[in-house]
Amino acid sequence: MPVDSHPLRPILKEIGPDSCPDVCNFHCHTQCSDGSLQPLALIEQATARGLVHLAVTDHHSSAAYQPMLNWLDQRRDLGEKVPTLWSGMEISAILRGCLVHVLALGFQPGHSALAIYNRGDAAVGEALRAESVCRAIHAAGGLAILAHPARYRVGFADLIDAAAELGFDGGEAWYDYDMQPRWSWSPVVCEAIDRRLKNLGLLRTCGTDSHGLDLEGR
Repeated sequence: MPVDSHPLRPILKEIGPDSCPDVCNFHCHTQCSDGSLQPLALIEQATARGLVHLAVTDHHSSAAYQPMLNWLDQRRDLGEKVPTLWSGMEISAILRGCLVHVLALGFQPGHSALAIYNRGDAAVGEALRAESVCRAIHAAGGLAILAHPARYRVGFADLIDAAAELGFDGGEAWYDYDMQPRWSWSPVVCEAIDRRLKNLGLLRTCGTDSHGLDLEGR
């Protein structure tokens, strides 16, 4: 599936500062990597909160996806309103000589192109290069998103520009860099990131990056 026709693309085009944490969350974690919630506990909480779109992005693991999808299918069959769950994974990569995180969203689960990144640990060698990660995500039918661009030792402007040159699809625009008890996007920096992504024609996402027991916090 060409990434320019990806079904997640029109949804991300509507993402704004008010989308997270109550409507969309494209960055959160379970016990399948370094989160505190079991996958089913997370999806139950997301459903109870009325989330519309969700992606769980465990580090180098997509193990939470199928159990959550099965749970949602059961509830949907009972006539309940449930979130749309998109496949996700957070992958380490080297971009401009800096270790960054890349969100793979909406890829084909189990695709062989992502196998090297789906083993619990970061890849090494050529596979760790950002261009290799981006190519693998696209080969698996997913979108490549630069996670929290302002959390690295290299400035977000340089990293976003480099990601755009490599064919990344977007970046995480709305993020809580202050890591408050209840998620709230950080003024100034998030607005600057959003403008830069928009000027480059890139998609913008949002996510709580939750690792704790509450999806509304970090």
